[in-house]
Amino acid sequence: MYRINEIFYSLQGEGFHTGTPAVFVRFSGCNLRCHFCDTQHQDGAMMTVQEIVDEVNKYPIAPLLVLTGGEPSLFIDEAFVAELKQKTGKKIAIETNGTRLLPRNLDWVTLSPKTAFEGGDLEPCVLTACDELKVVFFGQDLAQYDEIQTMQRFLQPCFCEDEIQRNVHMKSCVEAVMQNNGWRLSLQVHRVLGIL
Repeated sequence: MYRINEIFYSLQGEGFHTGTPAVFVRFSGCNLRCHFCDTQHQDGAMMTVQEIVDEVNKYPIAPLLVLTGGEPSLFIDEAFVAELKQKTGKKIAIETNGTRLLPRNLDWVTLSPKTAFEGGDLEPCVLTACDELKVVFFGQDLAQYDEIQTMQRFLQPCFCEDEIQRNVHMKSCVEAVMQNNGWRLSLQVHRVLGIL
């Protein structure tokens, strides 16, 4: 049984797969306490793998299934991923803070380390390689991410409710991308579009 906060169909709004139809399986619970977290992931209902599969299969068009949270790596293993692949036919991606080792049969790993943030530094990032590195940016030194092996590096401005501060984050993020080789800008397109 897995505690699932929500399962929903939308477009991936961030990073490499922006604009791709995807089914999101949001797990309840996280081992970090980032002050900027915008996800109400604490609540959830207990579901079996088959119940998760049945819900995901309501959206056959989506080629991608995204495990997110909270922190999904706290709850999944290779058997879970294998069953999702077999019974949904979708590519399985994960969005993770990198504090746990991952099943090797995932199709795409988006690593978003939070160690630069108060509350995100409760546990170290142990992952050293990923398909996509997506850093929430608030002005931190990017050199701390140099050792992470990846072909895709994204900076995403830290979202906050205060519009003035949000614009400051956006401007500094754009400047950082323009001044640091190998990084690209990631925006939360779902916020711009007003979708989940």
